[in-house]
Amino acid sequence: MIPALAAGIAGEVSLWAWVILFIAVVPIALTFAALGKRYPSAGGTAYFVRKAFNPKLERNVAWLFLSVIPVGIPAGIVLAGSFGTKLLPVSMSSPIFAEVLTILLLVIVNLTGSKSSAKLQTLIALGILTLISLFWIKGNVGISDVSFPELTSGDVPNIGAALAVMFWCFVGIEAFAHMGEEFKNPQRDFPIAIIVGCLVAGIVYWACTVVVLKYHAYGAPELEKGSIPWISSQLFGSQISVFISLIGYLACFSSLNLYMQSLARMAWAMAKENKPNSRLANLSVKGVPANATITIAVILAVCSVIGELLGLHLDDLVKLANGVFILIYLLAMLAATRLLKGSSRVLAFISLVITAIVFLCLSWSAVYAILVLLILHFSTDKTVPSKKICH
Repeated sequence: MIPALAAGIAGEVSLWAWVILFIAVVPIALTFAALGKRYPSAGGTAYFVRKAFNPKLERNVAWLFLSVIPVGIPAGIVLAGSFGTKLLPVSMSSPIFAEVLTILLLVIVNLTGSKSSAKLQTLIALGILTLISLFWIKGNVGISDVSFPELTSGDVPNIGAALAVMFWCFVGIEAFAHMGEEFKNPQRDFPIAIIVGCLVAGIVYWACTVVVLKYHAYGAPELEKGSIPWISSQLFGSQISVFISLIGYLACFSSLNLYMQSLARMAWAMAKENKPNSRLANLSVKGVPANATITIAVILAVCSVIGELLGLHLDDLVKLANGVFILIYLLAMLAATRLLKGSSRVLAFISLVITAIVFLCLSWSAVYAILVLLILHFSTDKTVPSKKICH
């Protein structure tokens, strides 16, 4: 999705934007790693903010994560629906129906206590890598296709606008903070793993962008959501596009399932902390926060239908969600400047500046996140959050 959106904003200059984004993400990821090594906790970002500032801001960060429900997950559901419409009979292939059906399937999977399979995720990732490799081979990608265009001062606004969307691809880098204990020699291997991981992800997105630009699979609303199936159809015929749509749908569904499980657990934990007698604080016989799951599903369904009726663009939803995540990262980097020492603190200041610049690139899209934080600041109490909220 993102390569086509970025190309629609910045055209061929989006090739440069991926390089800039990679350079910007690495210090942020390394700062999260430094925080994770110095302050190991499952609470992650919320815990770092609490250590640096106060429990109230920690609670606000937890609520900020939940505030992504009306904008972030619907963006994924819109994308899943765009793949889903190609898998449904013609009489049922409307975007709204595909999106509501996806939400219903998410509820069913979550209420049964099932979890996304790591093996399925790995197979999907390998499938995407194989697909992009085939695009390059079958599409005869040459030297002229991978050459970087000359930059001008007029390209800067477009690059900034593209970065506001592209940052979505690296949302989740805060998870690095929890993985230090997985390495035998974390001081040596942890930074290497982070840099290599970000580099591989960046190369995959850049390689996909090359193909999107070569076949001009961007600029139209239908291509924003379905550039990959369209390119597959051009290169391999219409029959394989159904298979590609299935891979795309499964990839979206797996990610959405993890998001929904995580947010339902967080909503349940916060309800249990603040209103232990409420229905949201209950678990089903299978240990699933069923009421929280259903509540989130209803919110998603309403937001998805409203989005379709209002004709909201996919990049608008992504930018709004990015505003929340980048604001959370901004608070984390600010905390890092107070918690870290020596060279790690210098890196934290660099990361803080980079995150602030990316946040400014969001322009109007940052208003949603700022309003949520202000509302939380003036409305939440000073009760100390429990560790369950952090989880």
